[in-house]
Order: sequence, then C-alpha cells, then structure tokens
Amino acid sequence: MKYVHDLDEAKNLVHEAFIALWEKYETLPMDTNFRSYLYTAVRNKSLNYLRDRKLHLSVSAVENHATDTASGKLMSDELEREIALAINSLPERCRVIFEMSRFEELKYAEIADKLGISIKTVEAQMSKALSILRKHLADFLSLLFFLLMP
Repeated sequence: MKYVHDLDEAKNLVHEAFIALWEKYETLPMDTNFRSYLYTAVRNKSLNYLRDRKLHLSVSAVENHATDTASGKLMSDELEREIALAINSLPERCRVIFEMSRFEELKYAEIADKLGISIKTVEAQMSKALSILRKHLADFLSLLFFLLMP
C-alpha cells in the first residue's frame, strides 16, 4: 500500500511475490532470510508496477492528445510507422526476442527456454534492442514532444 496506494493491486503484488518465492524455493540457499527476501521482492514488484503504470499513462496521454486533433492523428500514425520501422531495423535475433518480450509478454526465462538460449543471452539481446530503438526513435520523439506542447 505504501507504494501503489491501491489495496487490490497491493494484494496482487504480494501474491505474485509469494508465487515467485514458491517457484524459486528449491534453488534458494538454505540460509535465505525469507522475510527479507519477500520484503525486497514485494518492494521491487511495486516499483516495477509503478514504472510500468507511469509509462502506460504517458503513452495513453500522448495517444489521447494525438487522436483529439487531425494533426494529432497524423502524428500518431507517423509514430506507429516509426516504431514499426525501428523494430524492423533490429537484427533478426534481437527483433525476435524483443517481440516475444514486448508483444507476447513472455518473461526472459520463457524466451530462453523457447529459443534454447541462456537467460543472459536474452538479457543482452534485449539491452541491445532497446539501445537501438532508443537511438532510432530519439529524434522523432523529441520532435513529437515539441509538437504536442500547448
């Protein structure tokens, strides 16, 4: 509650932390302090939730503003095109891993299992993909930001 200020969402995050602990129980060292582990897991899940919610709200605000005007509709269409171009410009392996993570909403471990690669490889490829996308979209997003200013 301290982080998310929503009782139902707080309960969901705690539940997810317990499930994660249950799934990892066999692999954790015997001397693990489970109370600290759970506290940290819930805190991290809460912070991730807030980060994702903030990003979602920002994107929604841009989309809402963009669809309110004719020029906004054009900017929204252009943004979608630029994002598609940026994703298609990724190297094949990066693109596949990025799409599995972002569009299929698979976790890194699930992607690693499906592709028969290590989790570290998935992490490295996602980092590479995000870096390329950030560079590719930087100029366009700066321009979009200034166009949307009142």
